[in-house]
Amino acid sequence: MVEVNTTWDFLPGMDQDAYAVWSKRKIELHLKAPGFVEFRANRNLIGQPQARATSVWETMADAASFLESADYLEIMAEGLDALITNTVVNFWGTSPMIPEPLRPHK
Repeated sequence: MVEVNTTWDFLPGMDQDAYAVWSKRKIELHLKAPGFVEFRANRNLIGQPQARATSVWETMADAASFLESADYLEIMAEGLDALITNTVVNFWGTSPMIPEPLRPHK
């Protein structure tokens, strides 16, 4: 599995309704992509970056193919122009030391 974390800040005074429409389109595009597993979204509670989207993919090739697709690049360009700034993308793989999540026994 590959986890892609994208973080960003909101442009001052950005249109919340336009952001909601943009986000929905972006998420719908993810849901149709080959190799896509999961999508999560978070807001930073204490600072910057202000938002994070995490997408999980079966393989690095699946994630790369999606992130290089014309549809994804078009949607991101729309957001970068009017809604968000300071976008950073990180790719994460499973740790060989701890390949599965650790949780307390209940």
